[in-house]
Amino acid sequence: MQAQPMEIGDPVMSPIGHFEFCKKWRDECARIAEPSGPEALSEAAWAAVRQINDRINSEIIPKTDLELFGKDELWTFPEIAGDCEDYALLKRRILIEEQGFSPSNVLLTVVKRRNGEGHAILTLRTTEGDFVLDNLHPAVRPWDAAKGYKFIKRQSSENAAAWVSIGVPGPAPVLSAGSKP
Repeated sequence: MQAQPMEIGDPVMSPIGHFEFCKKWRDECARIAEPSGPEALSEAAWAAVRQINDRINSEIIPKTDLELFGKDELWTFPEIAGDCEDYALLKRRILIEEQGFSPSNVLLTVVKRRNGEGHAILTLRTTEGDFVLDNLHPAVRPWDAAKGYKFIKRQSSENAAAWVSIGVPGPAPVLSAGSKP
């Protein structure tokens, strides 16, 4: 499966939930000591990614932060239930700690759904392009095939506490005669 890499833009503010999460889980939000290039995935690693996505999507019960904690927003690691960012945080932790993925390649990402709601997913940077792990979709898929989402921002691949904007995938611009690239 082939995907395009995300076009990364300027630094942006982190989501407030992530900012608060970083106060509690400092190790999860540290500068990445040795940022790596995109992950080269073996068949076994790709199978592990799909299995982890399936397992977490089926084991964690979807519940809002308001239902669980009486707050509008609380980013945390779910034990039994959680909302979108909790799924993404747990998948990220497992891929790093149990599968040895570089923190620079498993990045929390914020999108807007068609209905205008914010939603958090996990982006996996690979040599085959960028893929998303999403609690609302059963398959790990190329980010540019995740229809119905407007990609807003994601964690920086150099600093887990920093965030960057995301460009929109699409064809290269058509240049007219005499225009400069």
